[in-house]
Amino acid sequence: MDVVAIVLQGLLGLVFVMAGFSKISGTKMQVDSFNHYGYPQWFRVVTGLVQWVGVAALVIGFWEPSWAAVGALWLGVTMLGGVLTHVRIRDTFKQTLAAIVFLLLLVILFIIELPELSDFPGF
Repeated sequence: MDVVAIVLQGLLGLVFVMAGFSKISGTKMQVDSFNHYGYPQWFRVVTGLVQWVGVAALVIGFWEPSWAAVGALWLGVTMLGGVLTHVRIRDTFKQTLAAIVFLLLLVILFIIELPELSDFPGF
């Protein structure tokens, strides 16, 4: 197993479990952010749950690397949506940077684990 993949899975898993929790629990920052984005609050909760599903796949990926590839793809698509949201509402580069960085880290993890994807159930 690739050490870089393990480190990325762990770090990204921690980031997204916390991000999902803050969205689901409705922290003031997340409520204000989703209002700023022009999204309904139910979508904040759904986004948090989607992030937790991605985290679950990353965790399973420690034992079954194909799941890490799927989790990275799942969260990467989510982060692409986040980046596009920032662009749509014309946020500054500074406001968009975190989403871009996490998207890039997820792309790197996906590329590392891509050869394992053929072992994913149903593929």
